[in-house]
Formats: sequence, C-alpha cells, structure tokens
Amino acid sequence: MGVTRAASFIRTYPVVVITLMVGAAGLALEAAGRHHAATLLVGGYAVAVAAYECIGMVRTILGGSVGIDILAITAIVATVVVGEYWAALIIVLMLSGGEALEDYAAGRARTELTALLDRAPRVAHRVDGDAVTDIPVGDVAVGDVLLLKTSEVVPVDGVLVSAAASFDESSLTGESLPVERTAGQALLSGAVVGDEAVRMRATAPASESQYQRIVAMVEDAAGSKAPFVRLADRYAVPFTLAAYVLAGAAWWISGDPKRIAEVLVVATPCPLLIGAPVAFIAGMSRAARVGTIVKSGGVLEQLSRVRTAVFDKTGTLTRGAPEVVDVRPEPGHEADAVLRLAASAEERSSHTLAASLVAAARGRGLEIPPARAVRERTGHGVEGQVDGRRVAVGKLAFVAGPSGGRTTPLGPQEMAVYVGIDGALAGAVVLADHVRDEARSTLEALRRMGVGHVAMLTGDGEETARHVARGLGIHDVRAGCLPQDKVAAVAQSPDRPVLMVGDGVNDAPVLAAADVGVAMGARGSTAASESADVVVMLDDVSRVARAVAVAKHTMTVARQSIWLGIAFSVVLMVIAAAGYLPAIAGAAMQELVDLVTILNALRARGRGRHEDRWLAGLQPGGAVPVGSGGAVDDAGGPVGAVDAGASGP
Repeated sequence: MGVTRAASFIRTYPVVVITLMVGAAGLALEAAGRHHAATLLVGGYAVAVAAYECIGMVRTILGGSVGIDILAITAIVATVVVGEYWAALIIVLMLSGGEALEDYAAGRARTELTALLDRAPRVAHRVDGDAVTDIPVGDVAVGDVLLLKTSEVVPVDGVLVSAAASFDESSLTGESLPVERTAGQALLSGAVVGDEAVRMRATAPASESQYQRIVAMVEDAAGSKAPFVRLADRYAVPFTLAAYVLAGAAWWISGDPKRIAEVLVVATPCPLLIGAPVAFIAGMSRAARVGTIVKSGGVLEQLSRVRTAVFDKTGTLTRGAPEVVDVRPEPGHEADAVLRLAASAEERSSHTLAASLVAAARGRGLEIPPARAVRERTGHGVEGQVDGRRVAVGKLAFVAGPSGGRTTPLGPQEMAVYVGIDGALAGAVVLADHVRDEARSTLEALRRMGVGHVAMLTGDGEETARHVARGLGIHDVRAGCLPQDKVAAVAQSPDRPVLMVGDGVNDAPVLAAADVGVAMGARGSTAASESADVVVMLDDVSRVARAVAVAKHTMTVARQSIWLGIAFSVVLMVIAAAGYLPAIAGAAMQELVDLVTILNALRARGRGRHEDRWLAGLQPGGAVPVGSGGAVDDAGGPVGAVDAGASGP
C-alpha cells in the first residue's frame, strides 16, 4: 500500500519530487566540497522552473486573470540573481508543494461530499430463479428482483418483495431511527438494509433512482472549481504593486540589492491561491452535511449575497401531499366504514390523493380489503368491487350521478373526495395540503440574514394564495402564474441576487432563470433538480435557510483567509525591508503563513459564530412523513391547503 501511494504521489506531483531530489543532490555536492556545482544545479533548476511557470502565467493573463504567480516568479529570479540559490529552491518547493497541500486540505474539506460518493453502490445482486448474479448497478432493469444483503445500500428505487424489513433512511430523510417496511411498500435507493437479507423489485433504473441522482449531483459539485481566481484577483493587483514598491524602496534606501529578493520571498501569493478554494470546498461539503447539494463554488458565493427570496407554494411552502382532515358520512353510514371502502378502491391507484386516503385508513388501524375489477377514469375517479359492493371514489357526479347528492361545505383551501356505494352517495372525505411547520421560521431566518424581499408565486387562485401568504407574513403574492409568468416575475425583481425555491416540473424554467435556483429534490421532479443550482435532498424547506447561512459563513472565512495571509505577508515584508529577515528564513516563514491560512480556511467546515443568531427559532422539518400534521395560524386554525373545490382525483 505504501509503495502504491508513493507511486501515485510521484505521478501526481512530479515537480515536488524533482525539487526534493535536486535539493538532496545539492546538499550532497555541498558536503563533498563542490559548492560551485551545487549552486549551478540548484540555481539552474530554479530558473528553469521559473521559466516554465512564466509560460503558464502568460496563458493565465491571456485567459483574463491577473496571473498573481508573477510575484513568485520574480522572487525566484531575484534570489538567483543575488546568489540566494537555496532560498530560490524553497520558493520552488513552496509553489509546487502548494498544489499538494491544497489537494490535501481540499480532501479534508470535502469529507461529506466524498462520503456520499464512497457509499454509492456499484453492484446489484439480481435473482434469476434459484441463482443470484452480481451485475453492475447500471444494468438493473425495471422489474428485476434483487437480493439485498445485510447493511448494504439499496441500489435502485423499488418495492419490497419480502414480508417485512427495517431500513436506515437517515442519509435521505434525516430520520435517525430505522423505519419498518412491509411487502409492497416503496424503497428508496440510498437506504441501508437492516440486520436481515431481503428481496426487492426494481421500479426504476439506476439513472432515474433517488440516490443515483444525488450521487451524480455530488460528483459534479465535488469536481467543480470554486471562483477563487476571481476572488483572489480582487486583491492580487494592489498586493502585487505594494510588494514591488516596498521591495524597490528597500533597495533604494539600503543600497543592497538583496533586499529586493528578501522582500519578494515573503510576498509569494500562496495564501491568495490556496485559502479561498479550500474554504469554498469546505463550505460545499458542510452544505451537504445539512442536506443540500451546492453544485459549484460560484453558486455558494451568489447564495451568500441573496437579497430576494421567491417561493413556489405547493410542495415548497406547503407539504405538497394533501392529508385527510375529516370524514363526513351520509346518514346511515359510519365514518370509518366510508374511509375503509374508499381506501380499498384507491389502494392500487398512483394518484396523490389515493395515497393520502390509504395512509389515513391505515393510520386509524382499519383493515383494507382487496378490491376487484378496479377501473380508473382520468379526471373523474376510481370504481371497483369491495366486499361484493360497487364502490366509487372521486367527483360527486361520478359517484352519485348528476343529482345524486349535495356538495359538502369546505373551508379555505380544502378539497373533497366523494364516496359512493352501489350508486348512492355514502359520504365525503375532506383533505387539505397544510403549510409546512418549518415554513414561517424559514422566512424569518432568511430576513435576519439580509433577505429583504420575500415573494410567493403560484398557479393557484388569488384567494388560496392570499390565505397561505397571510399565515406566513408574505406581502408580495402573485397568483394564477403560468411558468412564463414566474420567469418574468423573477427577471423583473430589482433586488438581486434572487433566490427561487420550487419543486415541480413547471418550476424548472424559473429555477434556471433565477440567480440561484433551489429545488426541493426529495420528492420534486428530476427536471427541477437538473435546472437548479442547489438541491435540497430532504423534504424540509428550512434547509434553504441553513444553506444560505453556510454560504455566508463560507464567504466570511474565505475573505478572512485571504486577509490573514496578506497581513502576515505584509508584516514579514516590512521586517525583510528593514534587513532583519534573510531570504532563506523568509522563505521558511512563508511556508508557515501558508499553513496558517489553510487551517483558517478549514474553519468553513464548522458552524459560524453568527449562525445561532441567524437561525434562532428555525424549526426543522422533513424527518416526519408528509401529511402528519399542519401548521396553525395566529387564530389557532389550520393554515394552508389547496383550494380545489369539490373535485376528486
């Protein structure tokens, strides 16, 4: 293993290895009394590296950046000219080793990102009769039966075939306790199997499964380059000019040309080039730890400066899955019996409301008998045979005929699903899509972080939109919006950058148009996640505020790292200009400055001192199943729900 690592290091950082070898050879020549040969070797090598770096610097300048390496190149040439060959070699080692040091620090910084990648399953165990065959995860097809061994990661989305099993879904939902699944229930890729091997049936290929989508986004984020060049350029020109002016003044005042070399040695720009990128990578890694994937360092910088936050309503500020809030039976019927029959007819339907009815029946402990001859009529409802009776669930006219009953009274944003038995109305099930418990505290936290303008865009009607907005303290409400209307509203926002949060396919255009698009990716569409700059992996809108806090802390640390490096360098330059810091000692001191800068940049992995104030009172969500409860407004009533009128599935 040690030989393999050494070989990998040599291939990755050849200049570091060659520099060390030249240094060793030079010391051997000095020990042998061949001082002239040692100086020729060390000085010649330093000049050769300076020439090579100069070519790269020119390319950087032509590419539009300042090319801050000019200070290091000048320092190498100056030290060679004045005979400080060993100081020149230390500068070369500092430049070449800076990349290795940055990579090491970046590896420490991106711990959470790489942990997700390391856990990604590569192999699935496909069951073919009595045989089990290992195949690449990418070869899993819909319908394949897979064996899941103890403590393995579920490779693709599917349903459980075995009778029952427990799974750790903490990496997906944030819920730390194992969850129990029974035969036929959905399994999310990324969950970890409990202490018993089970079987599942794939319902999606790897490319369309939840965990593989997360892994793909993490790979892009881990490979992205933070905007450290642009950030460093803001300080590079004045720093470079100041270094040259101070070096020239020291030479002019002292009359000693060595002063130029001594000043420039401690003016080398590694703190500018290393501190910022390490901080950005650490910030992206920490964002992953709080359940968000930030796709690039540039996004992190934009996120830290957000002034306007725009939210979609359904599935973003509300839970996006209506829950049963009341069952209203007709005379002669019981509420539990009505709900039980409705759940039986809807059990095999893929409609969102069907899942809510089934969940409510199970929550009441009702036995759901199997339905036969089930037919689903799009836009109307579902009908089937349950216990020898014809049960219909859906719109009133569908279940009871044009004049077979009356609509049930509904409150703001409630919807009703009607249940008919043998052609007669048996009752109504009332559902509501509650505002997320954490929505209000999320908006308050964003305002504390300087987001002065909060707006809500929705395709719902004006009354529905206003009701939700009042409960959340949002004054800018745009109702009845089509996708193009949302894009126009974001484009016209005067306070930028603009943050847009959404979850559906229709949100993809506006997420792409915003300065920072955030997709609620736990249950949202693939299109929204691909269009967004930030993806919230948990069903928890409070993670948006946490991501903004991480971004602001990261930018603070990045700037502090740059200023810390500059401050140390300036102090050392002044000491060198006064003649109290020889070139070789200055080169060694500059290495310490690099180390201090990197250690400071790694602080972005931790919590910032202002975050407790920013996030005070922030209520987390997402760890509980959708539909488990709703928010309460100031008057004590339920807030939220989609005003769909008396319509069914």
